[in-house]
Amino acid sequence: MADTLPLPKYHQIYLVLREQLHEGRFAQGLPGELALMRQFGVARVTVRRALQELAGEGLIARERGRGTHPVAGSIVPIATRASDPGIKRTRLTGLLENIVATSLHTSVKVLEVTQVAATVEVAQALRLLPGDPVQKAVRVRSTRAGPLSHITTWVPAELARSFGKRELQKKAILLLLEEAGVRVGGAHQTISARLADAQVASHLGIAVGSALMAVRRLIHDEQGKPVQWLHGLYRPDRYEYQMQLSRIGDIDAKVWVSRELSAQFH
Repeated sequence: MADTLPLPKYHQIYLVLREQLHEGRFAQGLPGELALMRQFGVARVTVRRALQELAGEGLIARERGRGTHPVAGSIVPIATRASDPGIKRTRLTGLLENIVATSLHTSVKVLEVTQVAATVEVAQALRLLPGDPVQKAVRVRSTRAGPLSHITTWVPAELARSFGKRELQKKAILLLLEEAGVRVGGAHQTISARLADAQVASHLGIAVGSALMAVRRLIHDEQGKPVQWLHGLYRPDRYEYQMQLSRIGDIDAKVWVSRELSAQFH
C-alpha cells in the first residue's frame, strides 16, 4: 500500500472492496482473509478491520465455514445510481473527435476481449437482460511517459460482431461502432474518484491504494439506445478534464452552464 496516503491502510482496503462490491465482482463471495492479505500486502488484523467496516454498513455478511458474501439488496449498482435524477450528468460535445484525437496520440494494449454474460449492472446500463451476451474489452492506454488509463468497456454482442482484439488494437471502439453502422448520438458521463486495486495498480505502474480518476460513460446512438458502457480509471498525474463555465441570467439567477473543452493527458 502507498505509505504517502493519509488514509489508514484498513480504510484504503475498505474503499477498494466497497467499489468492487458496487461493480458486482463478488457475486460468488469475497476472497478469503489470506488472499486479501497477499493482495494488499498487509497483516490479518488490517484485513479484518476493513471487512468489519463493510459488515458494519450491512454490505457483507460473514459466516463461519461459509465465507464472506455480499448482502442481497444492499448494493445499489452504479448504473442505477447514475440514473438518479439528483445526480448531475454531463452531455458530451465533440465526443468522437476527442476520442479520436486521444487515440492518435497514445498507444493501446488490449488485455482482454471476450464475450460474457451481462451482469445486472451492465444489463441495466445497456438496457439488456441479465445474462444477455456482451463483448467485454479491457485495455491500457499509454503515452510516452507511461500508462495513462485502464479502460473496461461492454458492447452488446450484436454490435461487436465485426471487431475483436486485432481491430481494437488499431482503432477506438467508437470508430469501429460507426464502421459497423452505428450512428453515435451522444453520451452521459460521471466523474468521481476511487483507489487502485492490485490488478489495476500493476497495469498503471502505481501502488495499490493510489488515487485514480474514475470515469463512467454511457454512449447511445441517435435514437437514444445505449451502445457502449465504459469504466475508465485514469492516473491523475497524467490526465485532466477541462470545462469552461459561464453564468447566464441576472445576478439573482446564479445559473451556470458548462461547455466541455477537452480531456488533456500528459
